[in-house]
Amino acid sequence: MKSEPVKIPFFRPLIGKEEEDAVLEVLRSGWLTTGNVTREFERDFEKFLSINSKPVHCMAVNSATSGLHLALEALGIGEGDIVLLPSITFTASAEVVRYLGAEVAFIDVKKGTNLMNPASLEECLERLTRGLPAYPARKQGGDDFGPRGRPKAVMPVHVAGLPCDMDAILEISKKYGLKIVEDAAHSFPSFISKPGEEGNWAGLIGDVGVFSFYATKTITTGEGGMVVTCENAIAERIKIMRSHGIDRSIWDRYTDTKASWYYRVVEPGFKYNIPDLLSAIGRVQLSRAMDLLEMRKEIAEYYDKAFMGSDLFSPPDTGPGDARHLYILKLNLGKLSINRDDFAIKLQEQGIGISVHFIPLHIMPYYKNRYSLIDEDFPESMNTYNRIISLPLWPGMTHDQTDRVIETVKKLAYDHAKS
Repeated sequence: MKSEPVKIPFFRPLIGKEEEDAVLEVLRSGWLTTGNVTREFERDFEKFLSINSKPVHCMAVNSATSGLHLALEALGIGEGDIVLLPSITFTASAEVVRYLGAEVAFIDVKKGTNLMNPASLEECLERLTRGLPAYPARKQGGDDFGPRGRPKAVMPVHVAGLPCDMDAILEISKKYGLKIVEDAAHSFPSFISKPGEEGNWAGLIGDVGVFSFYATKTITTGEGGMVVTCENAIAERIKIMRSHGIDRSIWDRYTDTKASWYYRVVEPGFKYNIPDLLSAIGRVQLSRAMDLLEMRKEIAEYYDKAFMGSDLFSPPDTGPGDARHLYILKLNLGKLSINRDDFAIKLQEQGIGISVHFIPLHIMPYYKNRYSLIDEDFPESMNTYNRIISLPLWPGMTHDQTDRVIETVKKLAYDHAKS
């Protein structure tokens, strides 16, 4: 009987004794929910991000999704508003807009990339501000399609660790009076710098940024996220809304000897706080963030060298500030007799864990039906989606594992190369 190949998982977090000890310390403390450890995690994050005298507010939450929701709510997004974001992103980016009753306008990506195209963003804004539909008129189906309302915010998504063209997005947003919420779930720790400039972290360029600590991210707490902003008013709103709209933290209410039981509900808030159990893991992971980043870069660069020079596939785009969160290989379908879906299945059959980042949201039933969307309005998103596949990339991968991934991908491609 033929044995199954040993599986190489798509991702595995690098967790060690330090994280275990930190969790045990919290368990033995008697305080498991949001408390002093979370406060220290936030302070550690503030120190990590601080590069100048401007204060950075860091607010830990139970997921990046809740962080994006809080960010939009703090900016006053609601019914009648439109938030613009790329079609290629995870559903969380769009669903939080709908939580607030606002509408989503999807933007095509730049050719050959997974990132929002600033030119397409401006074209969409120009149509919306003239009272036209968000997407180009089509020959069939009439012109009643796409969201209607006031463009209020843009949400650039830094996919796979590579930052968007924030200079262009900042300029367009200023021109149209938009707020910017950076979906930086993939981009920690991504530092963007240019010759002669001080630079800044992805996530701190817009009005608000949101990082993710999901299991696959550069640093993880299992689930969790961090909302960051330099705006005092935004920070104060988020701090209140993340915990039921109560004006005092859980820690203060139970540890302050003066009227510890008393609090005021000032808004109908949410239950988005992160427990100390997870923050304890986060503090340790944060202390190792740059080492974990270097491990990712080493593996990604090893992949780059292996896949360069072939006309059957292309390495992912990279550039300044790339956190190498994912390794998204692009297949040259014109040179292959196999499509991406079958390619992915065959890799899985040979024990290689893979994923696809992402299925465009404009083809998802909910958004497609709500806005009457068609693929022709998102040609680059579809071209990118149909040819991408994400390969295993995680700190702790051995050379044997990376070599096996490379050899399996190459052999599969060469076996299906058109003559």
